[in-house]
Amino acid sequence: MASPHAVKKYLAYWFQLQKPVIIARQNKAILPNRVIMGDRYSLEFERCWDLISDPATGDCYVQGTFQTIQQLLSSKWDISDCARCSMPVPIIDIGAQESSCVCNDLDNWPNDQLPSPREPVDDSQALSNIRRRLNRTSQSS
Repeated sequence: MASPHAVKKYLAYWFQLQKPVIIARQNKAILPNRVIMGDRYSLEFERCWDLISDPATGDCYVQGTFQTIQQLLSSKWDISDCARCSMPVPIIDIGAQESSCVCNDLDNWPNDQLPSPREPVDDSQALSNIRRRLNRTSQSS
């Protein structure tokens, strides 16, 4: 089963590549302008996530896919990395599945010349880890 965190990460990565989520009932595509704000997801992204993950919203799916967000949150699906582009993609836990990635309709992906989509990074934690490693190195010299 894909955890809500994994599905949220999946959405964030594809939003960063300008893939909108389609809300079928409203015949509307949504795409937050900003996904990451410093060390967390942006408020705009969080609002999209709240809307998309709410079962009352109805069927929502990333453009170019057929799995709804509610299906991804069920026990039948998991999220794994695409063998072609390393982006998170849904995979079925049980049964057969069509083997296509959301990246299949992106002409310029994968592109090693562009920054890869990512999750928010806690800068203070990353700097603390570097400081700790430097202290260990200087103490062992």
